[in-house]
Amino acid sequence: MAASGRVVVFGSLNVDSTSYVESFPAPGETIRSHGYRVALGGKGSNQAVAAQVVGASVDLVARIGTDAAGEFALATLQRFGLPTGAIGLEPDASTGVAQIAVADSGENTIIIAGGANLTLTPAVVDAERERIIAASLVLTQGELPPPTIERVAELAAGADVRFVLNLAPPAALSAAVVGSADPLVVNEHEARAVGIGTDATGMALEEWRELAASAVGRVARSVVVTLGPAGAVAASADGSWAVPAPRVAAVDTTGAGDAFTGALAAFIAEGRPLESALRFAVAAGALAVQTRGTVDSYAPRDAVLRAAGFDTGSATA
Repeated sequence: MAASGRVVVFGSLNVDSTSYVESFPAPGETIRSHGYRVALGGKGSNQAVAAQVVGASVDLVARIGTDAAGEFALATLQRFGLPTGAIGLEPDASTGVAQIAVADSGENTIIIAGGANLTLTPAVVDAERERIIAASLVLTQGELPPPTIERVAELAAGADVRFVLNLAPPAALSAAVVGSADPLVVNEHEARAVGIGTDATGMALEEWRELAASAVGRVARSVVVTLGPAGAVAASADGSWAVPAPRVAAVDTTGAGDAFTGALAAFIAEGRPLESALRFAVAAGALAVQTRGTVDSYAPRDAVLRAAGFDTGSATA
């Protein structure tokens, strides 16, 4: 099956300022970094780029300020070939920013200032109704205001368009909205926040698969749980699956979850079953952690297919 499928992403768009450090500072401690970079970020824009580079046709609905950071963000998206017509300019707000520290272990800490992202209101969603109707899949994340997320879910349901929710970070949403997600994508901490594996500690991949299966129809229509270097699990009415992650040397885990989610959405949008989309998404996440940065670490379609053990020379690739 060739790349296809239209993904509409309603999401945050930030500019990341990342410092690379040997280890994180203790409270009150000042340390020196051994590297620094400015790059595109925000879960919405990250996932939009991740979906685009593996073959989806992507529209990103977002808001930025009329500042240098916003200009940088637009130029970066255009470099990846993403349309920017649905990205509105907010003259009275600054572009969202994320202050990130990445330790030599590959782990990170992130502080986000929402800025113009907070102006992406339900009224903005209503104005994009025709874009939703034309989509194969609509994707959003927990970084947007809850009323906006709920309106995205409502319009997707009304148009009979598949709704994918990455509940990161956890947001105060109605059970009906979370329940409409197909799939709901969470990590193990976010899973506990919605009642999946609340007593789980040190669980193996197969045990998480069983927990995801038990949440289908109870928490969401289908469920995906990412488990970092262990891999990921998924479950739907059709079954449940566990995909271990390949062993790789992690350089920077920033944005790896977004690489996973964007790839997952792209492969679902082109008609892949959840089991196959999960396998490709795990490969995309594993490739992303091997390079510094967020969107610049996202691998193209052929690399993801090869990493997942797929024959890219096949007519069905």
